[in-house]
Amino acid sequence: EGAPAGGIVHGPGFLGLMEAKHYLRFYERFTAAGYAVLAFDYRGHGESDGERGWILPTRMVEDVINAVTYLETRPEVARDRIGAFGIGATGAGNAIIAAASDPRIRCVAVQSVIADGAQWLRGMRREYEWIEFRDRVAEDARTWVRSGDSELVNPRTEIMVAAPERARYTGKKDVDSRIEPLFHLQSAAAIMRYRPIDVVQRIAPRALLLISVEDDVVTPDEHATALFERAGSPKRLVRQLGTSHYESYTRNYEVLAREIVGWYDRYLIADPVQTFEEDHDA
Repeated sequence: EGAPAGGIVHGPGFLGLMEAKHYLRFYERFTAAGYAVLAFDYRGHGESDGERGWILPTRMVEDVINAVTYLETRPEVARDRIGAFGIGATGAGNAIIAAASDPRIRCVAVQSVIADGAQWLRGMRREYEWIEFRDRVAEDARTWVRSGDSELVNPRTEIMVAAPERARYTGKKDVDSRIEPLFHLQSAAAIMRYRPIDVVQRIAPRALLLISVEDDVVTPDEHATALFERAGSPKRLVRQLGTSHYESYTRNYEVLAREIVGWYDRYLIADPVQTFEEDHDA
């Protein structure tokens, strides 16, 4: 027994589940550093109850906030030292939006984040494809409000467009087979309204660490850069060079784990003070 530990909440990334192998390595590092980790599946995904076939970031953010509340009930966790962790598109964005709306989250670390859902989906498509897709989603919305029916689509090819790297990647096979093959197209409408960029500035003076990959074709680096520029201090942007979106999970694991644990050690475990830091010469 000892003093309560700092707690870290993690909700999975886009079409991810809590037991993905590339998440488990981070959980192990966090717990080895003395943190308690609460990982969960969003409602309707994996082991959680709820209607299947939906990607609804608003509900996912609520799940993150509920997870924070649950950590507050655990005697081994310090209520005033709870942070958020996120990897992958909406998983990282959800951590940002949750922290922006819930001051109980004292520190955030995210990798491969998106700042604007519509921009993310549009960037996967040629201009005529985007216009066709946007119109298809809009027509589906009109059907949805009239009848409650939404077209069922493959989320990896008809909501997200799988880049060649994603098509080749086998590291998520452990969870891919447990994800429903079809999702409601109105999930795309929800992602189009998804904008962590609008709220990221509300996190300050709590700390935000952003990790990106140069020339990332899955979650473009420009999203992390835009969030970094909009966020208040303290903030840090770590850009990975010479790797790719999925390869970075393993190739740079050691250095990324050190960066993230160091960030939590500095801003989550440290005494609760407000820190303002800016280097005009950088």
